[in-house]
This record gives sequence, C-alpha cells and structure tokens, in this order.
Amino acid sequence: MVQVSIDALIKGALSGCLVSFPTDTVPALAVQPEHSELIFTAKQRSGDKPLILMGATPADLWTFVTGSAAEWEIWQQVALQYWPGAITLVLPASECVPRTMNPTDPSTIGVRVPNCAIARKILAQTGPLATTSANRSGEPPLETMTEIEAQFPNVLTLPPSELETEKLALGVPSTVAKWTDSKWEILRQGAVKLEGTGN
Repeated sequence: MVQVSIDALIKGALSGCLVSFPTDTVPALAVQPEHSELIFTAKQRSGDKPLILMGATPADLWTFVTGSAAEWEIWQQVALQYWPGAITLVLPASECVPRTMNPTDPSTIGVRVPNCAIARKILAQTGPLATTSANRSGEPPLETMTEIEAQFPNVLTLPPSELETEKLALGVPSTVAKWTDSKWEILRQGAVKLEGTGN
C-alpha cells in the first residue's frame, strides 16, 4: 500500500506517477496526460475506451479543445451551468491533447471539472490529469481507498486521515455528452441530466 499525504500525492503526480483520489462520482485513477499509457496498462484497458481530462477549473481545460466562436459560447454556457459537477463534455481536441489519451479517435477529448474539493485541490497544483475510474477494465468501480490499494498496490493514494470519509463518491459515473453536428449526444446517462438533449 502506498498511502501518502496530499502534498506527496501531488508531487508524485507531477513526476509522472499513477495516483488515485476521490471525486464527486467514483474515485479516479489519474496521471499526467503524456503518461496516459500507464492507465491503460494498469487497468488492462482497451485503446478504444478514451480517458477523461479532469481539471480544477474550466479555464484549465479550454486549451485542450478547439471550435468555432459560436461553439465556444455554447460550451462555456454549459460549463457555467454544470461545472463543477458530474458531467463530461466530449469536444473536438486541440493539438495539446496527447494521442495516447484517445488512441482510436484522437480528434475528440472528454473534459470535466469535478464537484469535489479534494480533487480540485490536487488538480489545481498538478494541472489537468488524464483520468478514469479506479478499477480493472470491465469490473465495477472501486469505491474506497482500501479497495483501490488492494487492486493497484503501486498507485499513490490518500490515507483516511486526509479524507472526511473513505466513501465520498456518489458511486454513479458522470454523464457523458458529446458535441456532434452542433448538438449534444448523450453517450452515457449518469448522475446529471443535461437539459435540452431529449435524454
């Protein structure tokens, strides 16, 4: 088990280590975007399942997406309404996004700001991280740091003393909405209902 303080976890993330921390949905497995392949290897995850870029604020994420002025206005309105929160927006990726985050479709990137103070505190100091749920691919999301340590013994996690409670998450994944042909397509209905999509 590699339980460390939040400062040590941030330092580890900055040096390219895999880390795990709570979010408002399920606990995240996270790494610097340029080291995304570490997540795919640890989770035994297929390359056709892209990672999500998580940031502390919307402003931290906008450089990773690209679109028209009209699209930017819509995206920012949605971000203002739903972030921080349990909704992932899949948008056209800019050249800043490492191809390894979405190997089969590098033209898009999922972005999210979690409604979790601990997660945002970490992300504010590491910068946006490539994330996914902390579990083996195809298995249910793990919900406590103890479970995560058992399955991923080399991943840096926070001790209970750094958390208000071990089980902070809703246990429900984020809603995933993809911008397609000037409208939102719901790829996964999760904890948040996006208005105006018919889903």
